[in-house]
Amino acid sequence: MIPLDILLGTWFFLWALLWAIYFVLDGFDLGMAIIMPFVSKTNDDRRTVYNSAGPFWDGNEVWLITAGGVTFAAFPTAYAVMFSALYAPLFILLFALIFRAVALEFRSKVDSPKWRCMCDVYLFLGSFLPALLLGVAFANLFMGIPIDGDGVYHGNILKLLNPYGLAGGVLFVLMFALHGALWLNYKSEGELAKRAINLASFLWYLVLSVVLLFLALTDIYTQLLVNINATPVFYVFLIIAVLALLGVRFTLNSKNHFLPWLCNALFILCLTLFAVMGMYPGIIISSIDPAFSVTVFNGASSHLTLQIMFIATMISIPVVITYQIWVYYVFSHKITQKELASDHAY
Repeated sequence: MIPLDILLGTWFFLWALLWAIYFVLDGFDLGMAIIMPFVSKTNDDRRTVYNSAGPFWDGNEVWLITAGGVTFAAFPTAYAVMFSALYAPLFILLFALIFRAVALEFRSKVDSPKWRCMCDVYLFLGSFLPALLLGVAFANLFMGIPIDGDGVYHGNILKLLNPYGLAGGVLFVLMFALHGALWLNYKSEGELAKRAINLASFLWYLVLSVVLLFLALTDIYTQLLVNINATPVFYVFLIIAVLALLGVRFTLNSKNHFLPWLCNALFILCLTLFAVMGMYPGIIISSIDPAFSVTVFNGASSHLTLQIMFIATMISIPVVITYQIWVYYVFSHKITQKELASDHAY
C-alpha cells in the first residue's frame, strides 16, 4: 500500500495538473472567441474561428469535468466547500459555457445574418465570462476566502471582486486571448493570420506586464511565495514559465506557426502548477482563520479510496491523452476556403 502522505501529495499534484491541462487546452478556444471581434472582418473570418475550435472544444472541456471529478473523488470536503462558496460564479460560468456550446453548434444551422450575429455575441460572452470568472475564482483561492470551521462561506460574489481577484481575472482573459491568437495564426491563412499574429505580438507585452503585476500582488495578498520558499524546488515551474513566455516572443515570426503556441501552452501549464503548488497543503484556504482551511489532510477521501482511484487514473488518463493527441494530429491542417465549403464545416 502506498504511504498516505505520498499519496496525498501525489493527488494534490494531479489536481493541480488537471486544472493546468484544462487551462492550456480550453484556453485557446476561449481565447479565439475573445479576440474574434478584433480580428474578424468578414463572415468567412468568423467561420474560420469557429472551425479552428470546432473539432477540439468539446474534448477540451472534458478536462474541466475531469478536474472537477478529481476534486469530488479525492478531496470531497474541498469539493463541497468550493461549490458552495463559489456557487454564484460557477453557476454563471456553467450557463456561459452552455451558451457558448449553442453558438458553436447552431450558428451555421440558420441562414440568417441576425442569427449569426446573435451566436457570435453568445460565443464572445460565453468565452470571456468563463475566462474572467476562472481567474477571479483561482485568485481568491490563492488569497483565501472567508469560510468558518463548518465550511460556511461568509460573503457574496461582490466580495470575490477584490483587487487581487480582478487582477487574476484580467490575467486569465489576456493569457487566453494570447493563446487563442497564436492558435488562430496556426490554423488560418492570409490576412486573418496576419491580424492574429499582430494581435499576439501586442498581447504578449500585456501578458508580461500583468504577470509581473500579479506576482507582485501575490506576494502582498497571499502566502504562496512563503510556501514556495519552504519547498524551493517548485521555483522550477516559474523558471520554465518565464523561459516559455520568452520563447513565445522569439518564435512569433517563425515559419513553424505551431511553435509559439506550444511555448505559450508550456507557459500556462507551468505558471498554473507554480501557483497551485504554492497552496499546498491547503485546497480551500480560510481568510478568517487558517485553522478553518480545508487541506489535503482534513479534506481527502480514505486511504483505500485514494489508492484505488490512483490506479484507475494512471490507466485512464494516458488513454485520454493519447486519443486527444490523435485528434489534434488528424485536424492539424489549416482552415482553407475548401474546408469552409465542405458539408461538415461550422
